[in-house]
Amino acid sequence: MTGEDRFAGTAPEGAVPDETPDVYGAYPRLTDEQITFLAGHGTRHPVGPGQVLIREGDQCTDFYVILSGSVAIIEDYGTPDERLLRVHGPGRFLGELGLLQGQVAFYTAHAREAGEVLAVPVDRLRVLVARDPVLGDLVLRAYLGRRSLLVGAGAGFRILGSRYSPETRRLREFAARNRLPHRWIDLETDKEAEALLRRFSVSPEDTPIVIWREHQVLRNPDNAELARLIGLSPPVPDRSRNDLLVVGCGPAGIAAAVYGSSDGLSTTVVDAVATGGQAGTSSLIENYFGFPTGIPGSELAERGVLQARKFGAQVRIPAEATSLEPDDGHYRVTFADGSETLCRTVVLATGARYRRLKVPGMERLEGSSVYYAATVYEAQQCGAAPVAVVGGGNSAGQAVLFLAERVPQVHLLIRGSYLGARMSRYLVDQIERHPRVSVAVDTEIREVRGDDVLRSIVVEQTRTGERRTVDVRALFVFIGAKPCTDRLTGVLALDDRGFVLTGDEAEARSAAGVWQGQSRGCLSLETTLPGVFAAGDVRSGSVKRVASAAGEGAMAIHHVHDHLDHTTADPTRPNGDIQAPSGRSAAPGGDPHASATHDRR
Repeated sequence: MTGEDRFAGTAPEGAVPDETPDVYGAYPRLTDEQITFLAGHGTRHPVGPGQVLIREGDQCTDFYVILSGSVAIIEDYGTPDERLLRVHGPGRFLGELGLLQGQVAFYTAHAREAGEVLAVPVDRLRVLVARDPVLGDLVLRAYLGRRSLLVGAGAGFRILGSRYSPETRRLREFAARNRLPHRWIDLETDKEAEALLRRFSVSPEDTPIVIWREHQVLRNPDNAELARLIGLSPPVPDRSRNDLLVVGCGPAGIAAAVYGSSDGLSTTVVDAVATGGQAGTSSLIENYFGFPTGIPGSELAERGVLQARKFGAQVRIPAEATSLEPDDGHYRVTFADGSETLCRTVVLATGARYRRLKVPGMERLEGSSVYYAATVYEAQQCGAAPVAVVGGGNSAGQAVLFLAERVPQVHLLIRGSYLGARMSRYLVDQIERHPRVSVAVDTEIREVRGDDVLRSIVVEQTRTGERRTVDVRALFVFIGAKPCTDRLTGVLALDDRGFVLTGDEAEARSAAGVWQGQSRGCLSLETTLPGVFAAGDVRSGSVKRVASAAGEGAMAIHHVHDHLDHTTADPTRPNGDIQAPSGRSAAPGGDPHASATHDRR
């Protein structure tokens, strides 16, 4: 039977009568050839009715393919809130994105009837999907789609807290930015809130709380505590050593991690909040090379992180770097949790954050109806109400088009006189044609109105001074960015806007004798500290585009090799060789800097 035969009609061979249809491409059926290939690397197991294969809250160590029978995917299994999410029949496989990332399961999978499954160890699966690009793409696409469906279904843990609480907003942002399946229960308006407070003996003053699997309650946890609950990143020793530390997990940082680890450098990439950076908040990037139909920023980030992990990179989230200082030929980086790492080189890719709109009353509405990202999470809060977007760049344009497909009216407000001044033409054309988008140029917000949520905004036409009131229930702000360099003041040379100086400008601001001691000049992405590089939005003079950020991340690794080639041999390693990650070897021919699977051109 061919793959096409399996998908023909509404009930492909092997499907069970009440199987969840594969409407979104998240539940494909493997071909006979693919199952045979996987069977050579796994074991077949009979299963009985009710047997649990994946348990909610546990890490799954096996990739399961259903050979016969059917499997139900259940949320809150065995509790009064039990809910059936999906049903799968023969030829389908279990799991979602968390399986590849080492996270715990957000659901329980159990056999509904007697049957048979094929179990392939997850570590082995990672190798197989890398070897077979067709199978790898099939699994990855399905897993990305399943994570989106879990998010949309409100599965996973619950955050109970007030919309006015900064701590609630912090937890919601962390969960949303990391695409963790969860549901927010508003203490102020949700009828379920009071019952949950009584059930868990929690007073309103003790919120926010995180509820997981009906018996685990975290009271106002910090981001790291929530990450440990979900298994977002593996535990690390108090002190570690790396060839390369990448600080920041946006496009530049992820690219640096991919190229560094694939070149055989022991690589760790860290981020204080989430993968993706500002790009991760973009609903659809349509002008990124190689994706003619566009790609969501979060999906681009997740693909890149999985690629970096495949080459052996360690990913730590959340991990906030608090200090950087030289230490006997290395750099010592300290983190907010007290841990440290010693590294031979550092790539700073901390990016930038969106500026806040300075209008009285904005702060009390942030998180409830004022947002600095436009993803499915924020869109869900808008309902069927008009919204406003402030900003004239590409991020604002992408947000407008994303929201216009989900709400009845989007008002785009820009300070300039011309929509195309800072926005790509392809976005301008779509915005001008969209029937649910109105554009107001030479316009600024003067007032926001609403106590609990946004009710309306007062805008001013700056050329005439005329003011008017616009009824909206949400406001999205994209008005430029400031660099994330607060911790670097006094450590590296920054320009007058706070961006990191590199290359000739950095060399001119370096301490006397620094570069003479290196027997070379400052490299184009190098900072005032030899071996410390800056890439992407955080770098002074960089082009604020996803493609250029990724390119700079790759170029930074080329500079890392140049620096290591000029550095005195590391006394902890014979001849200063850079060791490949465990289980991998350097490329044939003895070049310790080259990978057998990666072209360093």
